[in-house]
Amino acid sequence: MKTNVQKKPMLRFSPTAWAKLLFMRDMTNNEVGGFGITKADDLLFVTDFVLVKQKVTSISVAFEDESVANLFEDQVVAGRKPQEFARVWLHTHPGDSPEPSMTDQKTFERVFGSCDWSIMAILAQDGSSYAMLRFNAGPGGEIKIPVYIDYDTEFEGSDFNLWIEQYKANVFLDDVLKQESEKAISEKQPFFKLPVLKNSGSFSLLTSDDLIAEVDKMDPIERQLFIDELAIRSDFWNEEDEVLYG
Repeated sequence: MKTNVQKKPMLRFSPTAWAKLLFMRDMTNNEVGGFGITKADDLLFVTDFVLVKQKVTSISVAFEDESVANLFEDQVVAGRKPQEFARVWLHTHPGDSPEPSMTDQKTFERVFGSCDWSIMAILAQDGSSYAMLRFNAGPGGEIKIPVYIDYDTEFEGSDFNLWIEQYKANVFLDDVLKQESEKAISEKQPFFKLPVLKNSGSFSLLTSDDLIAEVDKMDPIERQLFIDELAIRSDFWNEEDEVLYG
């Protein structure tokens, strides 16, 4: 005689959706957020991670209301119901802790508090993850659930070029940081503070190898801004083998 075993709920990702979330996390040293698209007959199985326009910092994500509304409209036109695209909130943390901040908790309550159920899931830079399932039906409550990458179903391949375009179209630095970088470029002043190496005399010395190492550490957006600055400040390259900062 078979007995019914109640399985603990878990948030499952297709390998493609998980790879995309990882890719977006690694595009920046800031947070990145979006929504999980799930299967109609399996609402805890994420098949895609979609971005909306947002302003980000290393500790926050702010979605643009109009962009969220457009996403919802597009998903409905595509034949999906809200529970398939508006119940799983995904975002990343640049540090090694996936635990939600107080801001995360308040946002989850404010934005998803009226939903019959919802999930907040976080992926940290070190690969650790967190997922909270909240439900308002009956007595209500919440429970932490595991995150699992499901290789047992068919999945599509990655598309890095498309993902890069989606990132560029939706993720923007917080205005304050962006204004500082643009001002630095317009004034031909270095916005990125490269490390000062000890050297005799009144100058600090940064060799070309050091410069390359520091550029490699930048996230792609910072790297592009830095390259753009160098293009404007052509005198930066006048030194033959080394760059001097007074």
